[in-house]
Amino acid sequence: MPASLHSSLNDLAHKFASDVLDAIRSASLADLHAESGAGRAPRAPGRPRSATTKTTSKASRATLALKPIKPAARPNALDKSVRLPRRSPQDIVKTLDQVVALVKKSKNGLRSEEIRKALSLDVREVPRVLKQGLSSKKLKAKGQKRATQYSVV
Repeated sequence: MPASLHSSLNDLAHKFASDVLDAIRSASLADLHAESGAGRAPRAPGRPRSATTKTTSKASRATLALKPIKPAARPNALDKSVRLPRRSPQDIVKTLDQVVALVKKSKNGLRSEEIRKALSLDVREVPRVLKQGLSSKKLKAKGQKRATQYSVV
């Protein structure tokens, strides 16, 4: 890029930036809030813009004020969108003991999904428990992927 073109573009950019800053500095706070859309609820994509705002009557506002507010429900541990609570090593050992007791009852061993169903465990907590069982030599594995059968050592 030629030096003269580069310098002229640079001058234009600086002039534009300084003009924008001057306009912002000269505007009132109310004007800035009106332009930025502060105080308005965000509109979801694909949702038409509303020309009128909805108002509620005094009676409906009074009944809304009298209704008790429900506390937020505790997140369901089986909901995949909710992060599992942190488990202590004691919790993992306790769950591993339950898994070992269950697998002892089975002659050919059990797959991880069978263990999960029998103990009502979350899908996300089973791998850690099985890995702990394999590393502590309480369980042994035979097979690959979904066909892996876990049995007691």
